[in-house]
Amino acid sequence: LCEGVLEETVARFADKAENMMAWLGPAIGPRAFEVGPEVRDAFMAKDENAHRAFRPAGEKYFADIYQLARQRLANVGVEQIFGGDRCTLSEKDDFFSYRRDKTTGRMASFIWLI
Repeated sequence: LCEGVLEETVARFADKAENMMAWLGPAIGPRAFEVGPEVRDAFMAKDENAHRAFRPAGEKYFADIYQLARQRLANVGVEQIFGGDRCTLSEKDDFFSYRRDKTTGRMASFIWLI
């Protein structure tokens, strides 16, 4: 995410960003995604507004990966952004989480062009 995967994806589509719609699928939530200062620093080096997606927690931070994705998509002109309200770590009955279970599982997403 930090290295520009969303921006690169938007750039490769043969349409204007304002005509695109993005859905943010399940990910670790903002109350569970603990990261070190180096992660925050990496995002801050790319976008000074990234600070909005990080909440201090002792010597670490809780990161809102959904907020980071929304900001990055908005920065390249994507206005229709949906989803981003599930937490794979805390919603044990619905999602796998390596951080929680120390074992891998598989999930799938569907992507389509209209």
